[in-house]
This record gives sequence, structure tokens and C-alpha cells, in this order.
Amino acid sequence: MTPILTNVLYNLIYVKLFMAMFLGMILGVERFVAHKTAGMRTYTLVSLGAAMFVIISQLVTAQYGLPGYDFHLVAAIVSAAGFLGVGSIIRSDMKVIGITTATGLWVATGIGMACGFGFYKLAAIVTMLALFAFIVLWFLERQINKLGIMKEHHNVPLEPEI
Repeated sequence: MTPILTNVLYNLIYVKLFMAMFLGMILGVERFVAHKTAGMRTYTLVSLGAAMFVIISQLVTAQYGLPGYDFHLVAAIVSAAGFLGVGSIIRSDMKVIGITTATGLWVATGIGMACGFGFYKLAAIVTMLALFAFIVLWFLERQINKLGIMKEHHNVPLEPEI
């Protein structure tokens, strides 16, 4: 590879990583402001890590001529994100908490993957939609709870009632 081509490739990689970091951080700021355990650093690192693994898979595929290898690594990234999310779900007082954090981390992984593949518009749109879910839907849930339409919060019983 020529030095000019190498510089262009690495500049593109830097853009992908920066976008993943920035968009993950945006979600993390909202979670931090909402006083959630997983905040700016967690969301930033999840998104950045996902982008990095996608980029690695693309580089390995290109360098060693392994067709389809990048898609195997993408599947592993999604599985790892699920594992990370499960760790954020906690059982407390007959309630399950942390599901929104788990799914938010899963979405941050997808945002990072989109950036890693260079799908910046998709990543930006998903970031905005995730913020909508975090902020607007939270507000809507609170209004519904105030009206008494649903029981307090949305408790999920962990054991069947007899």
C-alpha cells in the first residue's frame, strides 16, 4: 500500500472511531444526567469498542482475503453486547431493574458498529431515536403513571402469584 493510500485509510478509520465515540457519548450524557449507573464513559466505550472490532474485521478481511470473516465478528460483537447488558440487569425487591440500561448498551453497540462500517447517517438517526426513547418516552411513562392508568411503575413479578 502506498503511503498516501495508507494515510487516507487511517484518516477514514479515525473518522469512524471519532463518530462512534461522539455518538456513544451523547447517549451516555443523557444516562449520566438521569443518574444511571452506566453513563458517559460506559456508553462511549461500548460504542467505540464495537466500531473498533468492526474496523479490525474489515482490515483482517482485506489483508488476509477472508471473505465473510467480518460478518462472523459482527455476530460475536452482538453476542458480547448482550452479555454486557445482562450484567446490568438487577433483581431488587421483586422487581427487575436495569433493562433500559441493558438495551441502551445494546443500541450503543449497534451505533458503534454502524460507524465502524461507515454508516454515519444511520448511526446519527439511531442516536436521535434512542434519545427520544430515553427522554420523551420516560416523560410519557411518568405522565401515564400519574394518571393511574397503570400500576406503579411497570413491576414485573419474578415469581408466579398463587
